[in-house]
Amino acid sequence: MFQDNYESRILVVFLVVVLLFALVIIKIFYIQVIDYDRLNDLANDLWSRNLPITADRGKITDRNGVVLADNITTTSLVVVPNQIENKEEVASSLAEILNSNYDDMLAHLNKKTSIERIHPEGRQLSYEIADKINSLNYDGVYLLKESKRYYPYENMLSHVLGYVGIDNQGLSGIESYYDEYLTGEDGMIKYYSDGKGKRIDKSSSYTSPQEGLTLNLTIDINIQEVVERELDNAVSKYNPEQALILVANPKTGEILGMASRPNFDPNNYKNYSKEVINRNLPIFNTYEPGSTFKVISLSSAIEEKKVNLFEDHYYDSGSINVEGSRIKCWKAGGHGAETYLDVVKNSCNPGFVIMGQRLGKETLMKYIKDFGFGEKTGIDLSGEENGILFKTENMGPVETATTAFGQGVSVTPIQQVMGVSAAINGGSLYTPYLLKSVSNPDTFEVLKQISPVVKRKVISEETSKLVRFALESVVAQGTGRNAYINGHTVGGKTGTAQKVLNGAYMDGNYILSFIGFTPTDNPEVVVYVAIDNPKGVVQYGGTVAAPIAKTVLKGCIDILKIPESKSEVTREYELWDVKYYEVPNVVGQNKTEARKSLTPYFGVEYSGTGETVIAQSPSKGTFIKEGDKVKLMLN
Repeated sequence: MFQDNYESRILVVFLVVVLLFALVIIKIFYIQVIDYDRLNDLANDLWSRNLPITADRGKITDRNGVVLADNITTTSLVVVPNQIENKEEVASSLAEILNSNYDDMLAHLNKKTSIERIHPEGRQLSYEIADKINSLNYDGVYLLKESKRYYPYENMLSHVLGYVGIDNQGLSGIESYYDEYLTGEDGMIKYYSDGKGKRIDKSSSYTSPQEGLTLNLTIDINIQEVVERELDNAVSKYNPEQALILVANPKTGEILGMASRPNFDPNNYKNYSKEVINRNLPIFNTYEPGSTFKVISLSSAIEEKKVNLFEDHYYDSGSINVEGSRIKCWKAGGHGAETYLDVVKNSCNPGFVIMGQRLGKETLMKYIKDFGFGEKTGIDLSGEENGILFKTENMGPVETATTAFGQGVSVTPIQQVMGVSAAINGGSLYTPYLLKSVSNPDTFEVLKQISPVVKRKVISEETSKLVRFALESVVAQGTGRNAYINGHTVGGKTGTAQKVLNGAYMDGNYILSFIGFTPTDNPEVVVYVAIDNPKGVVQYGGTVAAPIAKTVLKGCIDILKIPESKSEVTREYELWDVKYYEVPNVVGQNKTEARKSLTPYFGVEYSGTGETVIAQSPSKGTFIKEGDKVKLMLN
């Protein structure tokens, strides 16, 4: 009996030992085979340390592939606190080299972290400083490759490109707006260490960083250089408070050039005030546009058939009374009897008041909004303003009158460029844009192509043709003649806008502007110039802004290879089935030659008995109806 119990106990113990042994085998099998990957990953995570390698941001180029924003390689300092034995000595040495605070450095080295980045003094180190740190040969002190943004053209296009912070993140301009495209994927060096930070003899690995995508802009660097040069000249000559130039393709909305003053060097953006680096004036500034806004009123009045440029006449006495308010013309005593083409050429405010009255406030404001005013244009930059318009229900006769010639409303330069572009391109309002395409930096494959976007049709092609003609007359014979370019047809409009301070107009302080385009039959480029309070000059848009625009337009003609375009001395236009012709100059000719010049289109009436023409009426350049008489005074 005892023997049986003894054997039974041995058997039970044996079975328990076998069972335990089997469980150990199963557990080992589970750990080594089934759960191996998970546990191995946990162990690697426990031992592994990742040293980050910053990826290059994507390059930014102009439309021709010229690099506008690039990268240069620098180094950054990181430490592994557990690998540093004499922390006080290392902290002292690093603080001296980096010209930083010893206590702050020691705090970095005492951090209970696997890896500590020395920020900001240890970022984007120069070669000389990095070499000094490397020569110390301290354990636990590492220098890693880091990318730093570099702008080879420095101040050029600074507000458009924007700038990048120390963490390689876009903070303004294109850098910010398209940060997602430009940001690459960081790489790393992976190594292994024990709990005390000591290196483990285990192979390390390297993951290369991936550069961001390349952005190709609509900007033409050659046009941009002209824009920048002319702004520098304007600042040197006139010492204005601010200045800006915008260049665009009116048929697509592509921005070819954009700059303003003051500007900054994005390589050293910390040296400038926030007001300078974060305000892109062409999209941020809002102000009363003045007479350049008359292009919108003119287009609206022609489209609604409220004004016939050649048939309708207006007598400008020098002012007009609206509800007890006297609105003056810039010319004392006025221009006298005018056609509405003359009203445009002479930039006559009272004449435009009549246009606004004929349209009425509802129709006028409808067209102003249709031309894109009162809302953001949608340009691919942050910081764009809406501008300010009267609420239609709050407008009285005076507000309607002043709006018609660009006073009392507030607009941005980019709104003006796109609105006038719609007036001259056949009537289509485009969304302005700066990004032309996105491509792979390695294969150069185009991943995204940007196409022009039409928001809406505002006026007809016929109206647009007449607007172009009227604006060409402004340059050829009116207030914009300082923008005239021999051999090329140029259209445009001057602007002299009085500035407002605390609700009152400032005395002798104006924003002088000019918006022009070429060629007039098929516009390829539109240029807007605005100079804020120039010093030492008579303040008129035609005397200050128009010559600058002329130089920029001439540069665009050469760069874009725009062929010559000539206006005939006598030109034919049709308006509502009526033909009009331009009167040539016959003063100085004998009466036989004069008759020959005029009779294809006009009748002739003589006054006097001589043989030579000493005066004519209407004067040269006037458009009159076919068959009307030209009076010639003979000597």
